[in-house]
Amino acid sequence: MTTHFQEQLLKTGLQHKKLTTKRKIERTVWIFIGAVLMAVGLEIFLIPNSVMDGGIVGISILLYVLTDISVGTFIFLLNIPFFIIGYKQIGKTFAISTLFGITILSVVTNLLHHVAAFTEDILLATIFGGVFVGAGIGLVIRNGGALDGSEILAILLNKKNPFSVGEIIMIFNIFIFGIGGFILGWDRAMYSIIAYVIAYKTIDVVIAGLDESKSVWIISDQYREIGEAIIARLGRGVTYLNAEGGFTGEEKKVIFCIVNRLEEAKMKSIVEELDPLAFLAIADINEVRGGKFKKKDIH
Repeated sequence: MTTHFQEQLLKTGLQHKKLTTKRKIERTVWIFIGAVLMAVGLEIFLIPNSVMDGGIVGISILLYVLTDISVGTFIFLLNIPFFIIGYKQIGKTFAISTLFGITILSVVTNLLHHVAAFTEDILLATIFGGVFVGAGIGLVIRNGGALDGSEILAILLNKKNPFSVGEIIMIFNIFIFGIGGFILGWDRAMYSIIAYVIAYKTIDVVIAGLDESKSVWIISDQYREIGEAIIARLGRGVTYLNAEGGFTGEEKKVIFCIVNRLEEAKMKSIVEELDPLAFLAIADINEVRGGKFKKKDIH
């Protein structure tokens, strides 16, 4: 199992295409916004309510509690080794984007340190803090950078042991949240896990977007009716594939099409309406290029 972070690194950090000036400016702006959003999530919601994040940021929060040195200072210092590793192993563009993002995160976190929290309700702080942190991280990852070195370390360690990137990060964060339980209290550690899960899901949405594509495979004797309904009611093209049943040896028609996540429910209702017994398989797709995927207007 890989993380969206790893997938995005493969798309942005390892590619050597020359970026246009416009694209460089856009990436810089989005990384700046992402770093600011994460800083707001930390200093306006999570830290004032003794809720922590995972990774290097989580360690920075614990060190802040123990030493009273600002979180932003620890975030910057602890990420320096991973910035160096990223520069050597992943590439110059990724390293520069990461350094810029971490610097902005550290500075803005320090600037917001004395700003009053928006809420003292621990649950609201956990939810909104997780959303802001996840949105910030997602924007930075989507634009070729990172705000936490633990993912970089996990990707590199993954090459030398049987654990996946996701498993390494999970083990690392369980250790951090466990220490947080002793320092901040176990109730705060549990709230921290909730914030982390919310942040993780928000990262998923920001990177993939609400327009995330899904591949759909349908096997039905009413394939023609279902295909025409998809074209007419969703405006999506379909492809009919020839197939053969493994048990019966009967010839079958398979409908293949691509929809976005907002159309998934309607797709299911179309299939259920026309053939409740149809075989339906739906899978996520990270990227769609070429062909005629663009949706046709429905009048």
